[in-house]
Amino acid sequence: MNKVRLGIIGMGGMGNVHFNNASKMERVEVTAICDIEPQKMEKFPPNILRFDNSASLIASGKVDAIVISTPHYFHPDIAIDGLRHKLHVLTEKPIAVHINDAKRMLSAHTDRTRVFAVMFQQRTNPAFKKLKEMITEGITGDLLRVNWIVTDWFRTEAYYASGGWRATWKGEGGGVLLNQCPHNLDLLQWLVGMPQKVISTIGIGRYHNIEVEDDVTAILEYPDGVTGVFTTTTGISPGTNRLELSFENGRIILENQKLIFSKNEMPVSEYRKTSNDMWGVPPYSNIEYDFTGQYGGQHAEVLQNFIDAILDGKELIAPAEEGIHSLMLGNAMFLSGFLKEPVSLPIDGDLYEETLQSLIKNSKFVKSPVKTDVVGDITKSFGVKR
Repeated sequence: MNKVRLGIIGMGGMGNVHFNNASKMERVEVTAICDIEPQKMEKFPPNILRFDNSASLIASGKVDAIVISTPHYFHPDIAIDGLRHKLHVLTEKPIAVHINDAKRMLSAHTDRTRVFAVMFQQRTNPAFKKLKEMITEGITGDLLRVNWIVTDWFRTEAYYASGGWRATWKGEGGGVLLNQCPHNLDLLQWLVGMPQKVISTIGIGRYHNIEVEDDVTAILEYPDGVTGVFTTTTGISPGTNRLELSFENGRIILENQKLIFSKNEMPVSEYRKTSNDMWGVPPYSNIEYDFTGQYGGQHAEVLQNFIDAILDGKELIAPAEEGIHSLMLGNAMFLSGFLKEPVSLPIDGDLYEETLQSLIKNSKFVKSPVKTDVVGDITKSFGVKR
């Protein structure tokens, strides 16, 4: 095979993005698209096969790989069906709504010659790549503290009213933790690993007429006494996106695509133990990296990486096996806030799924009618910050 025949399932905002990206690539051809709303497929070239259900596309024999860009609940069954039909699979984030479904997906990946990836395009951001490199190479030393304020995910009521599934337990399965923050949660665990305990508070519809969380503050407990705070919301503006990590060898601040490493002249623990100056502070110097205007290849780079992995065996930017970590973290934050108690990781997947099903069953929320006059450019959501 020297060209991948690609099927795109879900032709809403992200489906269009993936189609446009694939159309500019040399070793991939979009041969089929799928959506349960036929009108969403009308504008695409007539030579492309159209399907109104994913199973028919997957079984058609006309594709070698699929990209899944449907609402979240559909990701697991479509991915599993694709893998069982020996297709390569790239799914949008989050990999699933809850970790039990994510585990089902990963269990279905029995043929390791099939590529299975997740769309965590923020891993291509050069600022985060640099930070990952510094940590991996040991330049920073051991982690001491984590703080991430992610309050720049602002959303209007029009956004939530743009689809009947949005911001409902039955249709989406969660709010800011499941829709906006999977990228941040993925980057957090990618950089510094998973905490062992989470204590959080959540606001259900604090700022919007929705039944899911739109405000979260979580305390993270890592091994060896390391602690952190993660704060996010879709309800305030101007927002902040500031990641601050403290290490033995200094502090790193990443904000507005600028990375500042305040590097200690000696490790902080060594200075603390050896200095005779009762008011002393370790001397440090700043090393600055400016990535302003550089946001990586984003979705196109992950899609190209997926194609290269299929054709050349290239290492994946974001293997599906890593997609469960951010989901685990988000599920833990919600569960802790909902139960109003600390939650240890890995969480009890059955308890989370039971909690979610209870929220769906007992929901009395009446969603406002879907607005058909909303406007917006989805690419505004990716370019900058996260």
